[in-house]
Amino acid sequence: MRQIKCTLVVMCLATLMSNGALKAEDEVSIGATANIFSKYVWRGQNLVDDWVLQPGASVGYKNVTASIWGNLDLTDENYYKGEFSEVDLALDYSGQFPGADILSYSLGVIYYDFPASDGDDTWEIYWGFGLDVLASPSVTVYHDVDEADGTYISFGIGHSFENVVELGPDTGIGVDLSAGIGWGSGGYNDFYWGPDKSAMNDLVLSAAFPFEVAGFTVTPSVNYVTLMSDEIRSPNAYGSNDTWYAGVGFSKEF
Repeated sequence: MRQIKCTLVVMCLATLMSNGALKAEDEVSIGATANIFSKYVWRGQNLVDDWVLQPGASVGYKNVTASIWGNLDLTDENYYKGEFSEVDLALDYSGQFPGADILSYSLGVIYYDFPASDGDDTWEIYWGFGLDVLASPSVTVYHDVDEADGTYISFGIGHSFENVVELGPDTGIGVDLSAGIGWGSGGYNDFYWGPDKSAMNDLVLSAAFPFEVAGFTVTPSVNYVTLMSDEIRSPNAYGSNDTWYAGVGFSKEF
């Protein structure tokens, strides 16, 4: 079943890439990313405490975007060196509310696959809102409709500064600052952390420094993650209550 689901989504991506652009070049977007991080931390969970490679690809048509993303372990930290420990498949619909262009929305579905282990593959649906004002506040609700049967809510803010440092006449380094707080329901925390209690789970602070090289966006970053509640910190199964990690990302739009 896992292979069937992955194959179907990959086929959909390939079909959009080969046919969609021919039908509506101005409306189809294709993107590719490759990120290298010193750790893989997700919603406060230090899942891989060593170097990882995280490639991804997306195809968008009008308001709909299909994407595939993976985490490839680069060391034997979790005994999966050279293997994809996670592959996520997502379908998203995003836009702005008519008459209120500063208010955006998104909704979609994510399938989480763990091909290298016996982890519980699962599904989430999500919906969220964002404001195009100072600090760009946003809120996104993720609800697991399969294994965890719980809810995680992410609250975020961020601001970007362009061309803070000039590397050359056509190349400037920007600064992207962001912060996020996550809340987990009792069901969500029971599945991922152990305690069957709702709590403010994690705080994430990030600083990224994007610049353009040969048509690619290169983004070094440094990130700090801390667990916020005693219910999560005390029985933490992931070994780290406070985590620093860094990395660099490469992205390109076609």
